[in-house]
Amino acid sequence: MTTIPSRPRRSALYLPASNSRAIEKARTLASDIVILDLEDSVAPEAKEDARAAAVAAVRAGGFGRREVAIRVNALDTPWGADDVAAAAAAGPDAILVPKIAGPADISGYDSALESAPSATRLWAMIETCAAVPRLDSIAATAATTRLDLFVLGLNDLAKEMRARIQPGRVPFQPILTAAVVAARAHGITVLDSVCNEFRDLDSFQAECRQGQLFGFDGKSLIHPDQVAICNAVFSPDPEDVRWADAVIAAFALPENAGKGAIRVEGRMAERLHLQEAERLKAIALQIADHDQR
Repeated sequence: MTTIPSRPRRSALYLPASNSRAIEKARTLASDIVILDLEDSVAPEAKEDARAAAVAAVRAGGFGRREVAIRVNALDTPWGADDVAAAAAAGPDAILVPKIAGPADISGYDSALESAPSATRLWAMIETCAAVPRLDSIAATAATTRLDLFVLGLNDLAKEMRARIQPGRVPFQPILTAAVVAARAHGITVLDSVCNEFRDLDSFQAECRQGQLFGFDGKSLIHPDQVAICNAVFSPDPEDVRWADAVIAAFALPENAGKGAIRVEGRMAERLHLQEAERLKAIALQIADHDQR
């Protein structure tokens, strides 16, 4: 199953909700998503103030075309229940929940969001060893809950696995593939993990390209300098869009009606290639419209 989100989700920038200057700057950045974080980037003594700041930022608006999410603390922490209640009342585009271990966690958060506006979606961090063998069943809850997006969290996962994150991310490649497969099977968006090397933009670009190769829709970010590179990598290549146009035009010719396979510019194109061409073209048009606003 393949779906196209209503808006591009190439870049998702985490910001500590306790940092008012960062939130104000986010209203001017080109990231597709702004994630106001109450969890990892906020110290325990600052969490209540951060929660109030996130709610105020969502209610104030001014983020334009960007989707705005609040990442809450887990329900089993001292702050989680109050975070979820406050976020639900604020009604952001999405509420991102951490440390998912299985489908029951999604159901629990979905129930806790019962009072949130219907448009508020549930996004889930995939960052525990327990979640990995349950990826398909977690994604399957999208049919009956607000779930519509996965975000990979390799830092927490690496800690649990006792693995190391190095260029190429070899220990995590099977998990990256499995997350994309589960997301595609159930029609949800999937975003790659952050890259810790935010000062090394060449390494960051290489990791973006790896994520795009694996099939991710976009990537989560920790620094504004990563936004432009991320958007470029996760936007359709102009040559791919040109080829998509050629495939669509060729299948639209009367002489090709009903054919399962045809030759386009010396290459074989089947109906499955037409479907992919139509998807790619739709995304390219969506991004062009999005970036012009």
